[in-house]
Amino acid sequence: MKLREYFESVNGRGVLATADGDGKVDAAIYATPHFIDDETIAFIMRDRLTHSNLQSNPHAAYLFMETSQKFAGKRLFLTKTREEQDSELLYSLRRKKYSDDQNEPKFLVFFHIDEVLPLIGSGDGA
Repeated sequence: MKLREYFESVNGRGVLATADGDGKVDAAIYATPHFIDDETIAFIMRDRLTHSNLQSNPHAAYLFMETSQKFAGKRLFLTKTREEQDSELLYSLRRKKYSDDQNEPKFLVFFHIDEVLPLIGSGDGA
C-alpha cells in the first residue's frame, strides 16, 4: 500500500516535531499530511513555533498513531524543501474553513520524505 493510500484509509492523530537552530525541540498536533507526490508532502501552518523552527532547521519528524487498540502507525522523517504563504494551492487543500483567521498569515510548507518507519521498531523485521 502506498503511503498516500495509507493515510486516506486510516484514522488517527499526528504530531509534527521540529527543533530550532540551537536544537530546542517542539512538538505540535497536526492533521494528516497533504500529498503532493509520492516523495513530497505538505502541511498547512500558521506562523507559530513550528513554523519558526523550520526557518533555521529544515528537519522534522511526523509521528502518526492509528486509532486502534494496537500500537500501529508511521514515523516520517522529513526535510523542508520550500513554502508558500497564503497561496491558492494552500486554500484549495484546506480541509476545514475557519471564519476567525482571515487576517492571520498561513503557510503551506513542503517536505521531502526522507524515511518512513513503523510507529514501533526499525521496520526491518528484527
